[in-house]
Amino acid sequence: MKRLATIAMVLCLTGVAGCQRFGGGNYSAPPLPATPTTPVSGGQLQPLVPAPGAVTTDPMAPLPGAPAAPGPVAALPATPAPADSREIGRNDMLGGWKIASGSSNCMLFMTLTTWSGGYRANTRGCNDATLAGVSAWDLSGKQVVLKDGSGGEIARLYSTSGERFSGQTSTGAAVSLSR
Repeated sequence: MKRLATIAMVLCLTGVAGCQRFGGGNYSAPPLPATPTTPVSGGQLQPLVPAPGAVTTDPMAPLPGAPAAPGPVAALPATPAPADSREIGRNDMLGGWKIASGSSNCMLFMTLTTWSGGYRANTRGCNDATLAGVSAWDLSGKQVVLKDGSGGEIARLYSTSGERFSGQTSTGAAVSLSR
């Protein structure tokens, strides 16, 4: 009993001595001084496109006389899915997939996060520029439509059996998805 009382007394004294609240002094940090700020000013913004003949320092600007950058990918024609293709739902497409087109094999990941014209998707390990550009996906009837960052269609696929999809890219190459 004496030992228990000694332990209790030591713990009590350690707690009281270590706690600054019971010391009676003011141990809080002083408040910080206010930081001066500069006022916000208004004015005209410079134009985004330089005037013809103007010199630009933008390293991403096209060179004078260079051909224009290609426009968005043309939408693939809405070809009907084969009669034996099955109905698919958004939840059927979620997760990781193996995507293949030509000699390129890589991974495709699909989520239900909304994105331009559909839902978010991304690829990993694609050496094919077309497949590496997949940023979104959506359903169109019985077809899965893969899209780029601007909403242009990259490929259309339909279910062939179980968890396997076949279709065609915007360049006409065969493409497949499988688990």
